[in-house]
Amino acid sequence: MRLEQLQAFLAIAETGSFQGAARKCSVTQSTISRQIQGLEADLGLELFHRTGQAKLTVAGERLLPRARKICQEWQTATQEIADLVAGKQPELCIAVIHSLCAYYLPPVLQQFCHDYPQVQLRVTSLGSDRALKVLKDGLVDVAIVMNNRFLTAGKEIVVEVLYDEPIEVLTAANHPLAQHERIPWSELIRYPQVVFKDGYGMQRLVQDRFERLQATLQAVLEVNTLDAFRGVVRQGELVALLPNSALVEARRDPTLAVRPLASNCALADNSSFTRRVVMVTTQDRLQIPPIQHFWQLVRDNVPPKVTLELSVC
Repeated sequence: MRLEQLQAFLAIAETGSFQGAARKCSVTQSTISRQIQGLEADLGLELFHRTGQAKLTVAGERLLPRARKICQEWQTATQEIADLVAGKQPELCIAVIHSLCAYYLPPVLQQFCHDYPQVQLRVTSLGSDRALKVLKDGLVDVAIVMNNRFLTAGKEIVVEVLYDEPIEVLTAANHPLAQHERIPWSELIRYPQVVFKDGYGMQRLVQDRFERLQATLQAVLEVNTLDAFRGVVRQGELVALLPNSALVEARRDPTLAVRPLASNCALADNSSFTRRVVMVTTQDRLQIPPIQHFWQLVRDNVPPKVTLELSVC
């Protein structure tokens, strides 16, 4: 059974003749006849009485409402796909890590809403691992996250590197570590820390660095918002390792201190402590005009051309 056979069947039922159906479908009458013969062969019953007027048989009467529904569903589906190609997507769903939501992304969101006012933009702040999962589950169109090559593998996945940024130490202004111009790792590991919850890329990054140093991470508290980090650290005892873009408000707060980390010779590669932020989607989504446009806006504007003053580690 083919769609054009059902369309020919409906055309005959609506016009009352094979000739009228041929005119309606813009094909020859012999084409209509072949399509109906093929459909009847598939079903095993005749659909029309071949009299002066093509009248439905009992089988034709049963098929008629089903054929209308199938053809209507097909028409709806093709229209929705055509709307996608034309950029008439009803909404665009984005999952983004907290620091970008707070500082880098708002100008991009405003520009996109101006350029595509008919598209409802939905932004959810999530940890990197969770954001990539909901992308793969089809619940969001784009994820902007900390890179995790294990979760971005696959031929259908498109990854755009946005920037690398240093990880720094957030302390209370009167904390002993705040006396250092650059905090040595040997001093940092002595103090209890507040960390991101499980499922956040930063928690995994910090844990991995401590393991490489063969040190124990004293993670005594888990939170998942930047406000919570500042509020807890402000109390004086706990410290936190956070990326540069998450420390904008902290730098303006006289009760807090932000310090870069000193190089660590204990590591064989003496590597700096940084994180990489990437934008992720799938090949098929990137063909849809609103998603293409959002992708380009982020590429052009994140991080902003006038960036935060970065500390050199």
